[in-house]
Amino acid sequence: MSSRSFSLALLCGVLAAVIWGSTYVVTTELLPPDRPLLASLLRALPAGLLLVLWQRQLPQGHWWWRAAVLGTLNIGLFFYCLFVAAYHLPGGVAALVMSCQPVLVMLLSVFLLHEPLRARPMVAAGIASCGVALLVSVQQASLSVIGIVAGLCAAMSMALGIVLSKRWPKPASISLVTFTGWQLLAGGLLLLPITLWQEGLPAQVSLRNLAGYGYLCLIGAVLAYLLWFRALQRLPAVTLSFLTFTSPVSALVFGYVVLNQMLTLQQAVGALAILAAIKLAQRPPAPVISPVAGVAGRDPLFTPFNKGKL
Repeated sequence: MSSRSFSLALLCGVLAAVIWGSTYVVTTELLPPDRPLLASLLRALPAGLLLVLWQRQLPQGHWWWRAAVLGTLNIGLFFYCLFVAAYHLPGGVAALVMSCQPVLVMLLSVFLLHEPLRARPMVAAGIASCGVALLVSVQQASLSVIGIVAGLCAAMSMALGIVLSKRWPKPASISLVTFTGWQLLAGGLLLLPITLWQEGLPAQVSLRNLAGYGYLCLIGAVLAYLLWFRALQRLPAVTLSFLTFTSPVSALVFGYVVLNQMLTLQQAVGALAILAAIKLAQRPPAPVISPVAGVAGRDPLFTPFNKGKL
């Protein structure tokens, strides 16, 4: 992969994570309280229908059940747990609980992709964990067990979705828009009967609520997942997973800018540690000149996936 393509893939992943970081502000400020299933449904199902109707291409063969599994992990289960966490925890805490996802991706990659644990991402994960500890330790809010468990489940769901997406790469015959639409639609259809059974439909919806749902659907789902799945096609699973550390940092920034939440020096140091960890995990090593072949070698982290290396 060229340096330019690698940088563009990183940019797509970062932008998606930043958008997801804004989810917590939108949830608390624009959506009705105690309706995580409805928020999940209206984020996924309309977005999936829009993309599938636009492309008009359905799965074939084993991609029916693969799309259902990926849609459940990446969209349906993940959205539900995400919104439960957002309703029960402050935005920064909810995002930070989910920041264990890169570690889960590394462990799952060992078993499902037969990839070894590598020193660079492990060191980066340790640095990021220190940054997370600095950020969480200054939060002046009670922590909900339900919210923490939901955040951990969301992290596990998406981590498994990332790894399985690398194990089952997108068929060359379908577009990225179609692939994204399948998963959003599958996740939305999973949430539909559960939402109607557990929450039902609200008696009234304000313009403020509609604005929030519209943002989550068009920006938080359609745009963010197109960017995310584009990055997923081009980056190794572990490399991509570290970009999710951008989400808690952006959540804190959005909270500071939009909600006037306090941002202390300790939080700033924690955020810088997280950004440094992301940089460490993503930075390709300098090319090494082979004394035998006389050509530049590459770190296994950045060899193509079909060679069986991260």
